[in-house]
Amino acid sequence: MSMSRRSALAAAVATPVFLRARTSEAAGPDASGQGAPVEAAVDALTKALLAADGRALDGLVLDGLSYGHSSGLVQDKAAFIEALTSGRSRFPGITLSDRSVSVLGDDAIARHVFTGEVVSDGKTSPVHIGVMQVWHRDGAGWRLMARQAYKL
Repeated sequence: MSMSRRSALAAAVATPVFLRARTSEAAGPDASGQGAPVEAAVDALTKALLAADGRALDGLVLDGLSYGHSSGLVQDKAAFIEALTSGRSRFPGITLSDRSVSVLGDDAIARHVFTGEVVSDGKTSPVHIGVMQVWHRDGAGWRLMARQAYKL
């Protein structure tokens, strides 16, 4: 198939514009205001992590949860909640920064930088990681479906 220089130039110019539009739509903050309930769910999850509140954690995450740590460990819902409620792991403090939310129908992607400390098996370690969470609208509220942390 032959292509004229004019067609090739038009394709080259149009492609970056299209990619920029799709990238900012997918990764940018939610300008529609639909992200506020997701942000509230992220905050509720953070409070439940700090309090090691099993009942709150159970209500905030879906049964099929995939909870990935920056170490590569992946936990299901039961293991995630048990590690916190048993006291094996706890968070004395958590700060979330560089937050963004993109709502896509009944799903949302929340990203942030997670900074704080974790006490695991009696040893305190600093934490500074990036986090991506996938939330699903479940009835009137938002519940965590997946989370993956990564080293910064």
